[in-house]
Amino acid sequence: MFVAKGVYTALVTPFRNGEVDYPALGRILERQVAAGVAGVVPVGTTGESPTLSCREHLDVIAFTIKTIAGRCQVIAGTGANSTHEAIELTREARQLGADATLQVTPYYNKPSQEGLYRHFSTVADQVGLPVVLYNVPGRAGVPIAVETVARLAANPVIAAVKEAGGSADRVSAIRDLCDIAILSGDDSLTLPMMAVGATGIVSVASNLIPEDLVAMVNAALAGDFRTAGVWHRKYYRLFRDLFIESNPIPVKAAMALTSEIASEYRLPMCELSPAHLEALKATLTGCGVLK
Repeated sequence: MFVAKGVYTALVTPFRNGEVDYPALGRILERQVAAGVAGVVPVGTTGESPTLSCREHLDVIAFTIKTIAGRCQVIAGTGANSTHEAIELTREARQLGADATLQVTPYYNKPSQEGLYRHFSTVADQVGLPVVLYNVPGRAGVPIAVETVARLAANPVIAAVKEAGGSADRVSAIRDLCDIAILSGDDSLTLPMMAVGATGIVSVASNLIPEDLVAMVNAALAGDFRTAGVWHRKYYRLFRDLFIESNPIPVKAAMALTSEIASEYRLPMCELSPAHLEALKATLTGCGVLK
């Protein structure tokens, strides 16, 4: 049974010379497992899924599942703004052995709430892989209304929702209407959301600091918000500056600075501006990530 609880790392997809850098991805995955994360999320927003080919998308999922080998959960990013495509990708992920699927709100075509309900319900019903809804109106153009989340929560296949709308209040609103696991989609809102009922985080920062994110979230899960707050204050500037430009540009720049991956993107994503790079270096140094 899939239970959404703890730290889930929204994995970057490292590139080298225009191709997916699988040796680097393997090292990232091993560090995540060693840190004790609850799971990893390949080819979501942070994994630059829009710039991967369909074959690459599935190959990254397959590599992740094979490397993880059951040591933590794998939530495969298989959402799309076409229901048919989302079903196909999710069916492939299930066959590969994913534990769950992250289903982003269909983007660009801006469906109605009824359209969203039918989209997510159809993916869940036709594939049967546990679904984590992904509410990210800043990228998708439309939110999943709280009432729509409540309707979807009645489906036993729909297991959780990732809340990346910048509102801790939505956690309370969702819990007021239904019983569904809620994961923060914003590192800086992890503690506020957990204080009112979220059970963890789908984290960008844990690409860099998985051990400390696990310590912070585990403390919060244990009700020790004093200790969790110490971790939050230590890394608040990092949480903030990892979004100084569009994700995943800053986190990949940070991981390049710490020599974990090459500083390589695919257009239309490109390198961090020089001014922002200097600001990020200062933050990484101040937080003790960069020596």
